[in-house]
Amino acid sequence: MSTIPQRSSTRHGAAYAEKGQGEPLLLIHGVGMRLEAWAPQIEALSSSRRVIAVDMPGHGESGRLPAGSLLPDFVAWLGRMLDDLSLDSVNIAGHSMGALIAGGAAATFGKRVRRVALLNGVYRRDQAARAAVLARAKAIRSGSIDVEGPLLRWFGEDGRDTEAYRLTCEWLTGVDPEGYATAYAAFAEGDGTYADAWPRVACPALFLTGEDDPNSTPAMAEAMAAAAPLGQARVVVGHRHMVNLTAPEAVNGMLAEWLAREEVRA
Repeated sequence: MSTIPQRSSTRHGAAYAEKGQGEPLLLIHGVGMRLEAWAPQIEALSSSRRVIAVDMPGHGESGRLPAGSLLPDFVAWLGRMLDDLSLDSVNIAGHSMGALIAGGAAATFGKRVRRVALLNGVYRRDQAARAAVLARAKAIRSGSIDVEGPLLRWFGEDGRDTEAYRLTCEWLTGVDPEGYATAYAAFAEGDGTYADAWPRVACPALFLTGEDDPNSTPAMAEAMAAAAPLGQARVVVGHRHMVNLTAPEAVNGMLAEWLAREEVRA
């Protein structure tokens, strides 16, 4: 894995690492992960951008949010971070839970968000998927952290013998239990929070997922893209949930195309 720059911390306790110069790109990882999950994107995209990867609250070296915090609290946390870094105009890309935060930022922060990208984002789960994720959130709150289940959903049986699997297992195993429980509960409840906002999000919006992702499905990406005035859906064929690690060249290319789109608002 590429070397991650040394972390810094904002006034409000958000840990981040940055590399490169130019137009800023903020990266937000998924629940149970840490900013190292963006290593391939930091390395590739920092050649032409100021890339800032952040540890989500209660993950990596970022401080926790209070127990019971919901998705809007994570979005407000992101707003404080942007203020602390004096980022008045920024591109934001998020993965999984980070995608929900990025979508909330696009819905809330107006022209401050130049472009938004959701990687493996969930959108209006059906009843069965919602029941399953709420059950997992309840188990995590009770202190039961399942590592094998997420890894199987994210990689499938064929992905076990890969470096991406090993790293993801390491991060998930080492996550702070309280921070994880708070974030996962917000993730479980959050797929509908900003779902109605996409018609009002006027910036270029990319919705990217893996063809075989069972939870953040291509149909979800296509539905969000259809709702957003400048939405675009992209699907990485033959991959699942951790596309930023398992298909970095394809994902980096799609992100570069998104970053090159003119910021002409609908």
